[in-house]
Amino acid sequence: MEPIRTIVSRFVLLPIDDADTDQIIPARFLKTTSRAGLGAHLFADRRGPEFPLDRPEARGAQVLVAGRNFGCGSSREHAPWALGDAGFRAIIALGIADIFRANSIKNGIVPIVVDEAFHAKLTAAPNSEVVIDLDKLTVSMVKGGATASFALDPFARHCLMAGIDELGLLLGQLDAIAAYEKKAEALS
Repeated sequence: MEPIRTIVSRFVLLPIDDADTDQIIPARFLKTTSRAGLGAHLFADRRGPEFPLDRPEARGAQVLVAGRNFGCGSSREHAPWALGDAGFRAIIALGIADIFRANSIKNGIVPIVVDEAFHAKLTAAPNSEVVIDLDKLTVSMVKGGATASFALDPFARHCLMAGIDELGLLLGQLDAIAAYEKKAEALS
C-alpha cells in the first residue's frame, strides 16, 4: 500500500443507499485471489452510459461519494479490492458498514462518514474536487471551502499514513520481536 497523508481529487457521486458488496463486485467475479483486474467489474450489474462511473468526468477520480450504509452485506474483501483497482483511494458516505470499513482500511482506502449537511453540499456539486487530510482528519471542498471533520481509529489512521496493514506493522517489528525472544530465552 502507498502511504496516505493527503488526497486531492475530483469525486464521483454515486447516489445509492445500501450499496452492498454484491453490487460493488458481483459474486461471479470472486473466483480470483488477485486484486488485479477487479476494477473492471466494479458495479458490473449497474454499468451503462448513464451510470456515474461510466461518465467521462469520472475518469481519474480517486474519491467516491455514496449514500447511506455503503458496503453492507457479506464481508467479501474483493469489494475494496475492486474499488482500489479502479483507482479509488477514499469513500465518503453517510454511513459505511463496519466490516467493509475494516477491509477498506486494510487495503489502503480511507472510509469517511460525514453528516447530512456536508453530504448535501457534496451532492449539490458533483465531480467537484475535495481535499482529504489524514493529519487533520478533515475533508474539504476546494470550491466553496466547506469542511467536515471525520473520525478514524488512531491505529487505522497510523496504518493508512504509513502504508501498512496489521501484518506490515508486525513485520516492521521483527528486530524488536527477535530481541525480546532472545532476552526471554536467556531468562528461562
